[in-house]
Amino acid sequence: MNECILVADDDRKIVKAIAILLEKEGYDILKAYDGMQALDLLSQNSVQLVIMDVMMPRLDGLSAVMRIREKKNIPIIVLSAKSEDTDKVLGLSMGADDYVAKPYNPAELAARVKSHLRRYASLGDIYRAGNHRIVNGRLCYHTDERMLYADGEPIRLTATETKIMELFMKNPGRIFPAEEIYERVWEEQKFVSENTVMVHIRRIREKIELNPKEPEYLKVVWGIGYKMEKKEH
Repeated sequence: MNECILVADDDRKIVKAIAILLEKEGYDILKAYDGMQALDLLSQNSVQLVIMDVMMPRLDGLSAVMRIREKKNIPIIVLSAKSEDTDKVLGLSMGADDYVAKPYNPAELAARVKSHLRRYASLGDIYRAGNHRIVNGRLCYHTDERMLYADGEPIRLTATETKIMELFMKNPGRIFPAEEIYERVWEEQKFVSENTVMVHIRRIREKIELNPKEPEYLKVVWGIGYKMEKKEH
């Protein structure tokens, strides 16, 4: 059974072009031309990844992303003609995993789709022996089920956020430059973005820290990168 991708853009030519590109890669494509239609299709179909334009009628892409995130952790790539950092950060803050500016490079878009689907699929691999846990203070990461708990409560993370936390939980105290985090999590080198990593770290802090503005765990090491602070069990 092929993986299914939802492509949402009010420009029908762009939807058609992306559909042709991704169908050649072996994916099934659902097409939507506004945010409400995208949500309807998502509720009726099994979808593994969403490509969402920002500017759309009835319901804009960023609002649609927020609605999707309330129920689903599937990868979301935001597609927009606006390439300014503020728009990119806004999209990522709303819950998107990645951002591609128009006019997009077809090879780059296909590579990002493949990378996100691979990461999302790997998180479903829970049939591994043992019940390995990594404990750091209030946090506990179950490596077999790829699930993070804070004070015993499960934390709802996206696939991208999960991989970031897995990297930190397995390497407490180690400082990771943003570029290395990006390469390890996105599994790419040529699309490095400091802002992308920063926004994901901020979103994770909002989920795991008692006070996200004064984090105990995910800390910035100025001029170098980020680290997971070691805590007593």
